[in-house]
Amino acid sequence: MALPRFAATRSFHTELKTRINQYFEETGRPMTGDTSLLIKAILLVGLLVAFYVHLVFFTPATGWALLECVLAGCTIAAIGFNVMHDGAHGTFSRYSWMNKLAAYTLGVLGGSPYMWNSKHNLIHHTYTNIDGHDDDIDIRPWMRMTPDQPKHALHRYQHFYFWVLYCLLYLSWVFAMDYQKYFTRQIGAIGLKPMNTGEHVSFWGFKALNLVLYVALPIYMVGFLPWLAGFLLSTSVAGLVLSMVFQLAHTVEDAAFPVPHPVTAKLEDEWAIHQVRTTANFATDSKVVSWLVGGLNFQIEHHLFPKISHVHYPAISKIVQQVCSEFDVTYNNYRHTRSAIASHVGFLRQMGRAA
Repeated sequence: MALPRFAATRSFHTELKTRINQYFEETGRPMTGDTSLLIKAILLVGLLVAFYVHLVFFTPATGWALLECVLAGCTIAAIGFNVMHDGAHGTFSRYSWMNKLAAYTLGVLGGSPYMWNSKHNLIHHTYTNIDGHDDDIDIRPWMRMTPDQPKHALHRYQHFYFWVLYCLLYLSWVFAMDYQKYFTRQIGAIGLKPMNTGEHVSFWGFKALNLVLYVALPIYMVGFLPWLAGFLLSTSVAGLVLSMVFQLAHTVEDAAFPVPHPVTAKLEDEWAIHQVRTTANFATDSKVVSWLVGGLNFQIEHHLFPKISHVHYPAISKIVQQVCSEFDVTYNNYRHTRSAIASHVGFLRQMGRAA
């Protein structure tokens, strides 16, 4: 399958970059994260360590243990949004070693930083919402996420059962999807570049560390059944939160799913317009939501400027909206989280019933 080709860059993207660069020149702020982001990272990582130590080594009463597992699952997702995500994009800090350290939190939590970089930074951020290339919208055969994917009878009910599948994201990511990509050397229709020795060692080292920290040691300390209940609860919560935040960004009723020309593989839009049309924001007026999800409710700004830390998104979103208005490019923004969720459910219903 030929890789899609975007239309030549026109004045829209150029104007966006000019105004955003002007903003940083005028404010004198670096494009990377600030002290508040570092403090948040320390807080979140410290909180997860505290939950882990208390659950594994001090064995709280059942009610407290279950509550802490739920909170631990939320904290895992928050670390992914706020620490790992910025680190993987090189925007957490102006220091490369700190970005790498932030990105490696994913490895400690069970994922592969190498696979994430290939799947998310390189492929998803380039071929957003293009079926067959963007792995984030490939949940086949269980769900139909684009108009071009085949429809099966069970898809008629996907807007009811998707909650269960989303709860399984974290488990399938850590214990299945990373390995599938590793051994097939493929992400969707795109082949992975050869891994060097260090990348192989990193992949297996993090996977082994995860098994020790989250499987072997807890089973040894608290027993199999208590571990299983806590593990499934925390990973289900993490999977659901992670899935919902990322799905609200691209699989909603107002998002586009462009199809490349069958012969030339060319797309109608330039890359920047493509990113805006295939992406949506939500709850951008809520400082609480923005803090918890690491600015990923500003997905349009993130997709246009992935090398800018999320701490700047509220400010630069005003610039992006102005340029979109001037160039007549629709800026998809759901005022509340609940309206974005309703749109996602409506989209799933539509995909399950439409021909």
